[in-house]
Amino acid sequence: MTGRFCQRDGWIMTAMVAVVVSDVGMNTLFKAASSKGMSSYVFLVYSYGIGALLLLPSPFLTHRSRSLPPLKFSVLCKMGLLGLLGCVYLMLGYTGIKYSSPTLASAMSNLTPAFTFIFALLFGMEKVSIKKNSSLAKVVGTIVSIVGALVVTLYHGPIIFPASQPSVYLPQSLSPPPSPPSTSNWVIGGCLLALEYTLIAISYIIQTHIMREYPSEFALALSHNVCVSVSCAFVSIFAEKNNPSAWIMRSSLMLICIVATGMVNSTGYVVESWTVRHKGPLFLAMFRPLAILTAVVLGAVFLGDSLYLGSVIGGTLISIGFYTVMWGKAKEENAQMDTHNVASSSHSKRVPLLMNYAAEKQV
Repeated sequence: MTGRFCQRDGWIMTAMVAVVVSDVGMNTLFKAASSKGMSSYVFLVYSYGIGALLLLPSPFLTHRSRSLPPLKFSVLCKMGLLGLLGCVYLMLGYTGIKYSSPTLASAMSNLTPAFTFIFALLFGMEKVSIKKNSSLAKVVGTIVSIVGALVVTLYHGPIIFPASQPSVYLPQSLSPPPSPPSTSNWVIGGCLLALEYTLIAISYIIQTHIMREYPSEFALALSHNVCVSVSCAFVSIFAEKNNPSAWIMRSSLMLICIVATGMVNSTGYVVESWTVRHKGPLFLAMFRPLAILTAVVLGAVFLGDSLYLGSVIGGTLISIGFYTVMWGKAKEENAQMDTHNVASSSHSKRVPLLMNYAAEKQV
């Protein structure tokens, strides 16, 4: 039993790392496409519409493979609320990236673990006891990861590896570095991104509640994609009413960005729902600090960016904090399993005694 859980946890961690890397790549691709004039509202309508089409057959197939509880009206309302919330934070996030940069978006995502931890405590999903090492590990690990992310963002330090030629070929249109955003735009983008990741933390709590009542990752992902696409369509009608050409994809880069994002986001949301179902909202949020580390590493390896001492120190702190929280969560789960096993063994010992007592009574 323990080996099976360890194997599942390994798959969950691998899948979540892949989701984080994909998110960083999609943010960078969106930044390049938006610089060509692509509307963030129209982008959300198209990409999440494609994701909904890809996920359309999945709930029917998974419903046949396992029994699910009846879909209650309250669960449908929560799914709708989650989709509406997703529409809001996605529009905030992509607008924030247009004003700032994908690197700042990855850095600001490190606010999510702290907010998720606070909300999880308020809703009773996480418990903290100063006397328990597992609780202290979760608190300390969360703080260390956030500090590491701040170090990566705010402190450069001396260059360890200077900038070199990119190890992958980039199209000429993407090769020139974009002009740095102004200070006012950077502040506006940062505020929008901070609000986005606060709402994401709230959505993790709602997502956990839904998965406890109706444990179907594909059905939740489908409803999320449909709600986001429809909600953004209504917003786009008003936001782009004076710009009908915004609905036309004028370059292959825009089309690639929309299709790739639709595929990656739909798959990523299924993985996140699977993760939050088995491990809870804090475990899911703790993968957010890996985003800034991923952005730095991918930039140094594939784009030829310089690698700074601050990135190495911050990345080390992020890794230490991440594994500290994982250790705390694992220790809590082992304690719960031991308690369950003790309760099961004591119950199995009591049952024969009751049966013997009934047999003696009959004699």
